[in-house]
Amino acid sequence: MEIMDSEGYAHPEVLVDTAWLAGHLHDPGLRVVEVDVSPAAYREGHIPGAVLWNVYQDLKDGDYRLVDRAAIERLVQRSGITRESSVVFYGYAPAMGFWLVKLFGHPQARILNASRATWQRECRPWTTDVDAPAETHYPLPGEDERIRAQQPAVESAIGESGRIILDVRTAPEYRGERFWPSGCMEEGGRAGHIPSAALVPIDGLQDENGAFRPPADLRRHFSQIDLGAGQEVIPYCTIGGRACTAWFALTQLMGHDRTRVYDGSWAEWGRMPASPIEPS
Repeated sequence: MEIMDSEGYAHPEVLVDTAWLAGHLHDPGLRVVEVDVSPAAYREGHIPGAVLWNVYQDLKDGDYRLVDRAAIERLVQRSGITRESSVVFYGYAPAMGFWLVKLFGHPQARILNASRATWQRECRPWTTDVDAPAETHYPLPGEDERIRAQQPAVESAIGESGRIILDVRTAPEYRGERFWPSGCMEEGGRAGHIPSAALVPIDGLQDENGAFRPPADLRRHFSQIDLGAGQEVIPYCTIGGRACTAWFALTQLMGHDRTRVYDGSWAEWGRMPASPIEPS
């Protein structure tokens, strides 16, 4: 498939624009996935042929940890995806879908470089019909540990030279004024941030149309952290969606390959009684 060019990005082929996707919706090798935290928006309308990946129902377990490989494999197969499929993600957390399939080695994944609102505003194809794709048989390989950091690895990185723990939430979350982005607290949970974590909110990575900003703007956005050779970056947020967006920008658009997502993020860390927290 020919993919739109995004000059200056490390991997421009991972982004597609609205015109490209609208023109390829009927390609037999294309699968479209909307990633969101509830089914409400999808039920109101979605890109024709798209399936929904509900973060809380499909990707996370009851403790907000990533579901196991078997559950992800079933989800991929229910979505009609084969190893040969080119998968385009869009919606609330498209980078989370992209990161997830890359975690399990899927070769062709893209992100729609626009928001749902932009797609609708441009009067692109839209539907409320839900057509379940034919289920596939697609055994997934093992995890790529180079792009995932689990809780023990994050704790070992606290204060360590050459490893940057990157908090991409909002300042009120970082300061411990709220647990969830909505402003709510979590029963039994603690608010704050991981010790030594640098705060770089992801607000501003994308423009008003939901498109990623040019490479120079991305470099300025992350300029307060050292992205030199050998530096490892571990982004986290609350449930992993914003962390995956940071990972996508750093690795796919800026070329900083030594970046691993802490997908358990604050929903896991802040609910673990023994995890160190600032402010305490």
